[in-house]
Amino acid sequence: MSATQGPVTDVHVHVQPWEMIRPAVMEAMRKGRDDLGTIRRCFDDPGALVAHLDGEGVARTVLINYEAPDVMGFSTATNEWVLRYTEGRRDRLLPCVGINPRFEADVRGRAERLADGGARLFKVHGPHMLVSPNDYLGPHPGLRDLYEVAQARRLPVMFHTGTSIFRGARSKHGDPLQLEDVGVDFPDLAVIIAHGGRPFWTEQAFFLLRRFPRFFLDLSGIPPNRILEWFPRVEEIADRVLFGTDWPSPGVPSIAKNLAGIRALPLPAAVIEQFLSANALRLFPNA
Repeated sequence: MSATQGPVTDVHVHVQPWEMIRPAVMEAMRKGRDDLGTIRRCFDDPGALVAHLDGEGVARTVLINYEAPDVMGFSTATNEWVLRYTEGRRDRLLPCVGINPRFEADVRGRAERLADGGARLFKVHGPHMLVSPNDYLGPHPGLRDLYEVAQARRLPVMFHTGTSIFRGARSKHGDPLQLEDVGVDFPDLAVIIAHGGRPFWTEQAFFLLRRFPRFFLDLSGIPPNRILEWFPRVEEIADRVLFGTDWPSPGVPSIAKNLAGIRALPLPAAVIEQFLSANALRLFPNA
């Protein structure tokens, strides 16, 4: 099988303000890792991150950031942090921001300002933000404003689906079936299902991917050797599958190892090309 010809995009890398990370989160991140020095350098210096990506075989990456002060430690300043961090390097580093409606009264205005500042993606991490994707129907109407801005600006929204191991996280907010409301109410919104609902909501995630043509599957956090076990019909949605790693989250050894695992899948070379390059270029075209 030939290697992908297009530039590889990792749509899910966590480079965030190091000093904001809560001690319990840092403890979980440190466990079993021997690359903490590399991680710290990448968090502190975008040049170091670009050099690291070069070594790992990745041309572009989306840097996932969002507000979750009471679980992860990331304050409302994290969004401005990632915009500053990526400034001047947005051909390689694409900023993702996340507004927590529990702490922001003017979600619409904030979303507009972040989009004007260069944000390429909004993230809703329910288990860490302690909100559900369809809470615009209930306690957090500000989410409707976020989705309306994203839909109008043609910016995707990524949703964490599946479990989270961090202290204080509530995995009930990661049930992907909550995204059915979003798909029905915002038909023109590009939705990224991060992690495919792993480990026990993968069938629900695949149902949504087949139902809604603007839903994408982000492979981050899924060991490559489990992809065809959890998504045996993944070729049916090959034009909406995105390579992502979740590096440097616990259990993710390296971007390069994940990349090699994807390339080793018993799938046609053209399908691997879509996963690694073509789909992300379509969803996140070069500026």
